[in-house]
Amino acid sequence: MMTVQNPFHEGEIEAQRMAGANEVASWASGFIRDHMPPQHREFYTSLPFLVVTGSDTGGLIWTTILEGKKGFVSSPTDRTLQLDTAIDPYDPLYDSIRAGTNVGAIGIELASRRRNRFSGAIKPNIDGYAIEINQSFGNCPQYITEREWHQSPSQGDVRSIKGSALTAQQQESIKQADTLFLGSGQNVQGQGYADGYDASHRGGAPGFVSIKSATQLLIPDYAGNNFFNSIGNLIKNPSISLLFIDFENGGLLQISGKATIDWDAKQLDDPNARRVICVDINSVIERKQALSLRWRAKETPPRKLKVVKKVEESNEITSFFLQDINDNPLSDFQPGQYLPIELKIPGHQNTLKRTYTLSGPPNKNWYRLSVKRETKGLVSSFLHDGIDTGDIFQAKIPAGNFVIPCSQCPLVLVSAGVGVTPMLSILHSEFQKDEGRKIWFVHGARNSLTHAFKEEVATLVNHDKNVQKHVFYSKPMADDRIGKDYDHLGRLSVDFLIGLDAGPDAHYMLCGPSAFLSEIQLGLELIGVATDQIHFESFGPTGA
Repeated sequence: MMTVQNPFHEGEIEAQRMAGANEVASWASGFIRDHMPPQHREFYTSLPFLVVTGSDTGGLIWTTILEGKKGFVSSPTDRTLQLDTAIDPYDPLYDSIRAGTNVGAIGIELASRRRNRFSGAIKPNIDGYAIEINQSFGNCPQYITEREWHQSPSQGDVRSIKGSALTAQQQESIKQADTLFLGSGQNVQGQGYADGYDASHRGGAPGFVSIKSATQLLIPDYAGNNFFNSIGNLIKNPSISLLFIDFENGGLLQISGKATIDWDAKQLDDPNARRVICVDINSVIERKQALSLRWRAKETPPRKLKVVKKVEESNEITSFFLQDINDNPLSDFQPGQYLPIELKIPGHQNTLKRTYTLSGPPNKNWYRLSVKRETKGLVSSFLHDGIDTGDIFQAKIPAGNFVIPCSQCPLVLVSAGVGVTPMLSILHSEFQKDEGRKIWFVHGARNSLTHAFKEEVATLVNHDKNVQKHVFYSKPMADDRIGKDYDHLGRLSVDFLIGLDAGPDAHYMLCGPSAFLSEIQLGLELIGVATDQIHFESFGPTGA
C-alpha cells in the first residue's frame, strides 16, 4: 500500500516552522497514510462512536458525535468505513452529511486511552453512511482522562438550545471539563491529501480551558506530535469548532467561532502550555441528552509508591525502583506496558500526570521506571532533580498495548535512546520463561555516555543462546571500543535489519523518536513486511 508522501499543507508547515519543528515534514510521511493499517481498522470497528468535524451548509465548522451500538462501524476495505447509524435532525451537520461532504474524524477509546485520526468524504448509502479515507494516522495517549462507557435505554429530550454566547450554566460546565474535541479545516485546491477537515482531542485538569468572557475561550496547546494539523488549519482558515461532552447525561455543547494563535502562551498560567488557541465564539448549540452513550470515570484509584532505589543509567536516563508503601504486592503488567504516575510539583497548583514505560522484569515486588531528562520536560526534570530514595508519589495500574504480539514468533526488538526500556522488560520476560524464542536485540545510541543498561543487556544476552545483540554507536567517543562498548559504527538502518534474515514470521517491535520510527517502519513496509507484523511506540515531545 502507498504511504502519503506529501502529508502537510502550507499552514501546517508554517506552524511547524513557528514552533521550531522544521524537521517534521521530512519524516512524518511514515505515520500519515492514504489508507488504514489493520490495527486501525480493527480499532475503529470496536468503537461505539466517532467524533466528526465538518462544515454546515452555511460554511460554519462544527464538531459532533456519530454513535451506534458496538460494531456499528465496519471496514469493507482499508480505505473505507461503513457506519450503520442515523444522524439527529437537530445536529448542525445533519444537512451537509446527508448530502455528502468532507469530514475529519477521531476514534478514541477513553478506557484504554487509544486514539487514531482520519479524514475523508462521507456520503449516505442504503446501509447508513460510507466514509472514503484519504488520510489516516495515529495519536499518542497523552492528556486523556480514562472513562468507561455504557448505553442508556432512552435519550430523552434532544432538542437544541441555540445562542451566540455562553450562558452562565454553560460556562460552569466548561470550567469543570477535562476533555474537549477541536475541529478545524481548510479547502485549498491542489493540496491533495492535506486538504479537508480535522478532529482532534484536547484534555487536561478540570479548568484547563480558560473562560475570558461569554464569547471568548483560551485553550492551552501542549506538547504533542508536532504535526500541527489543527493549528496549521487555523493559520490558513481561522474557523474553529469545539465540542464539550456531558459524560454523565449524554449532552453535547457545540461551539463554532474564529481562532487566533498566541505563540508565547503568556495569557495562561499553565507551565505545560506551549501555545494558546484564542477562540472568539459566533454560535453555540446545546443538545441535552443528545446521545444514548454515557461515561463514568474509570475507577482505578491511584496507590502510593515509595522510591526504594534511584540509579543513574546514563548521562540522560535515571531509573527509579518503586514498591508499595505498605509492601503489598503490585499489580501485574505485561512487558512493554507503561505506568501512569501522578505528581505534585512545588509551585504548581494541579497534579501533573505522565506515563513512563516499565523497564524491569514483570513481578509483584517492585517496578522500575527509567526516565530520560527532556530539555523542556517539567516532570522528567523534577524526577531527576527533586525525587530521591524514600520519596512517595501516586500511580495507577500499568496499561498500554505495546506488548509481545505473539506466543512463539521470532521478535526483532529495535530501539533508539530511551526506547530501550520496553525492550529491556521484554528481554527479562523471555529470560524468565526460557522458551527458546529467537530474538534480535538491535539498539542505537550516540556513545557510551548515552548508552543505558549496557551491562544488564549483555548479561541477559550471554545467558540465552537464542538472543542476538547488535548495538550501534552513531558518534562514539575517543575511548569507546567497537566489540566492547558497541558492535557497529553508524546509524541503525533498515538495510541492517534486512540482513538479519529473521524470516517471514518475524514481528518487529520498534521504539524510539518519531523520526527514527518513521524511517524504519516505512523501510520495512517497502521490503514487504506486513503492517500487522510491525508494532511501534514513540516517546518524547514529538511522540506520534
